Amino acid sequence: MSGGRGVARLVCGRRSKWLVLGLWIVVLFFVAPFAQKLSGAQDNDAASWLPGSAESTQVLKASEDFRPEQIPAVVVYARDSGLTAADLERIDEDVERLRRLSDHGIRGDETRGPVFDRRTDPRAAQVLVPITMDEQGWERIGPAVDSIRDDVGESEGGLAVHITGPGGTSADFAKAFEGIDSTLLLAATGVVVVMLLITYRSPTLLLVPLLSVICALFTAQALIYFMAEYGGLTVNGQSAGILTVLVFGAGTDYGLLLVARYREELRRHEDRHEAMALALHRAGPAVLASGATVVLSMLVLLTAEMNSTRGLGPVAAIGVAVALLAMTTLFPALLVICGRWVFWPVIPHRGTPTLPRGCGPARAAVSPAGRAWCGP
Repeated sequence: MSGGRGVARLVCGRRSKWLVLGLWIVVLFFVAPFAQKLSGAQDNDAASWLPGSAESTQVLKASEDFRPEQIPAVVVYARDSGLTAADLERIDEDVERLRRLSDHGIRGDETRGPVFDRRTDPRAAQVLVPITMDEQGWERIGPAVDSIRDDVGESEGGLAVHITGPGGTSADFAKAFEGIDSTLLLAATGVVVVMLLITYRSPTLLLVPLLSVICALFTAQALIYFMAEYGGLTVNGQSAGILTVLVFGAGTDYGLLLVARYREELRRHEDRHEAMALALHRAGPAVLASGATVVLSMLVLLTAEMNSTRGLGPVAAIGVAVALLAMTTLFPALLVICGRWVFWPVIPHRGTPTLPRGCGPARAAVSPAGRAWCGP
């Protein structure tokens, strides 16, 4: 028995398959709480998107030592026919209220304005409200701008009121990316479900790779969380979003190759444990080579100058590596535990002929000689 085949038998043996499943359950029990903390460990400030050696990055880091970074939210008042006396009175009242704001990092006492051209009849005025952008800045910029909006009110009576500037733009970005992790997870799951249904033609079989991939995703997120918190790894919304799609894509791809080989072996062997051991032994090298190639390719991003791009390398590499581990250990074990019925409605039994390409189960027929062919 070759060494590779021996390892394959350890994954899907009659007793060892339960050990593999138990180990993954223990791992998930410990890592699931930390996987949920990854969004809180993300670094979405300006420095995380800039080259580490750039002068602007050094200035941002130096400024943190004596004063937190701040960005202004710009409140713009505009009337096409020109601001009226009532408009100016409302603006002054709004400014007084803004000066009393201090929640969500708003530095209301430093509010400046209104600013407009007093030499002519002004058609617009602006008020600048500073907002502190520290480690929690990205998370609270949205609530901060909402508080400002509550104080200045909505457009009415022909007077347009808008919030823009760096603060308003950042709040819009934060809201656009709000919940993106769950959205990407649902979208990736939906795409994978459709593809697996088309490929496997089995509503029960698709649940096994989905469960394996989700376990891999949680494990990868937990590992990346620890590296971000204690290893100095830069993780932002971009890399966290790519991680979800990459784990689902790579994991299901590896699963497709293994299932195709496993189905063939089930038609040759009565014992499903033997069939999986052979399938994993023969398909494993190709899967491992593919995964290793992607992991090494992602690590090349460590040479990038942009902090966000350099951080993406280890994040993607960890995601693919964990997906590879799950699809070569947990996935085979689950398939063997479930048995042949998981391929319903087309269950491969020993001696079942392979259907010709493009032939559905309803049209399949077997000749007296035992050869499969497509009926009308």
